[in-house]
Amino acid sequence: MKILAVTSEAFPLAKTGGLGDAVSGMARALHAAPGASIGILMPAYRGVLEQLPNAREVARFTDLPGGPARLLMAPCAALGGVPVLLLQNDALYDRDHLYVDASGREFADNPLRFGALAHAAVQIAAGRTRLPRPDIVHAHDWHAGLVPLLLREAGLHDVKSVLTIHNMAFQGVYDMDWAESLGVPEKYLTWDGAEFWGKLSFMKAGLRYADRITTVSYTYAREILTERFGCGLQGLLAARQHELLPVPNGIDAREWDPATDPHLGIYRYSAGEMANKSRNKCELQRRFGLNIDSNAPLLVMGSRLTHQKMADVALHAVQRALDDHPELQVAVLGQGEHALEQEFQRLPHRYPGRCGVRIGFDEDAAHKLHAGADMLLHGSRFEPFGLTPLYAMRYGTIPIGSCVGGMADTISDMGASAGRDAMRSATGVLFDGETVDAMAAAITRTLGLYRRPEIWRAMQHRAMSTDFSWERAAPLYLTLYRSIQPPRVVAESITPSDVTAHGRPSLLDQVSAAARPLLTGTSAGTLAAGAGD
Repeated sequence: MKILAVTSEAFPLAKTGGLGDAVSGMARALHAAPGASIGILMPAYRGVLEQLPNAREVARFTDLPGGPARLLMAPCAALGGVPVLLLQNDALYDRDHLYVDASGREFADNPLRFGALAHAAVQIAAGRTRLPRPDIVHAHDWHAGLVPLLLREAGLHDVKSVLTIHNMAFQGVYDMDWAESLGVPEKYLTWDGAEFWGKLSFMKAGLRYADRITTVSYTYAREILTERFGCGLQGLLAARQHELLPVPNGIDAREWDPATDPHLGIYRYSAGEMANKSRNKCELQRRFGLNIDSNAPLLVMGSRLTHQKMADVALHAVQRALDDHPELQVAVLGQGEHALEQEFQRLPHRYPGRCGVRIGFDEDAAHKLHAGADMLLHGSRFEPFGLTPLYAMRYGTIPIGSCVGGMADTISDMGASAGRDAMRSATGVLFDGETVDAMAAAITRTLGLYRRPEIWRAMQHRAMSTDFSWERAAPLYLTLYRSIQPPRVVAESITPSDVTAHGRPSLLDQVSAAARPLLTGTSAGTLAAGAGD
């Protein structure tokens, strides 16, 4: 079974956020799984080819939107040997940033840049290159949203498509004038096609024409059927809810492992030997200009400073917590909205030695942040999955998260009413709502747990021991792919034990059974509701 993953980014080649981590983690796990082969198709951004020095040309395209382009291929050692296909058109992709210019404004030709990527995927699927034709084209987020539509227009019924929604808030909506240059026929530019309030929506095109739609967590699969989280497309999602399946993300358990993490130098540690965590804490305090005190509770934030991530709420909740708890220290690493960046940068002057802020982001700093912290503050107005809290858990850093999306599925919290002793089985603290009061109360509750070392150590051990690796999540995608395999590969890919009395396996039954070990708390029964209710 041959899978072509179409994406705008994949770590470590190109990344701006969780999408890059999710695509690379999924691809690595599927590449290692028996019965499937996967390749990644993405743009050849500036600097990517330098990471793949052995890339060779495998095709030339003369008729793509945006002009002629080359297709280069190389196995990526950092992804365990996953083949990566790079679409090279320097006029479109050779830029300082992936999506925006130096001032933060979206590139005006983004429709062309990602429309070209979709057309390249379809040409590969049609057999117009020397590459094997894929059986499944897996489109990731709006950037690849035109792929299912173009596959249908090309009549490629023996190639099936899956669209994964990583974030409904970003939909790729552009003036309808782009349609002709993107090769989208007029028959698709209707309310029941790719038209969205008089414009062309890449995301809606994918949602409308993909053979299956997935989201990256169970709770988010239900949330996007509502007006609050559906971002205007909840009606279409509701109409297709029987083809909408939650398949939770995983994390790269090798990349995020304090026992082997090269970013930690000699101060590595594990759930069974935690002594070096305090040394990482002192190093983090030094880096952020905090008082060196291994006993002081250290709360960190490591995310985008944006409205989605509730940075506006966190700004005030953190100040309240610092005022109410003199022993508390706070370290903030992130970037985002300029006004919020400026407000956070004022905090170290107000709380010298107790609050440090660094604007920016890099992988090394992120690893050291999780290794040195006691607790992570990760509020969010919506959170499709939430990788950062899982990274924190791997490092024994207890997450404080909003009870939305994937965080509601992956952070186990017995609740304040259950009593502190019950929290020995928890992996974090959740709070409802978007208010300063709710967030500040969650911080206070977590500090109360921190002051009870036996409970805190039990929470750390449970958090570090929970398995959210892609090796657990990959079988769900394989089950999904098998359910829509085109006839030309069904006979050789499905064994007799896979087939039910009705001739084909029940997708919901298989995915539900495979998914249950991935869930925590009361989330284990939510798959069917998320997919079918």
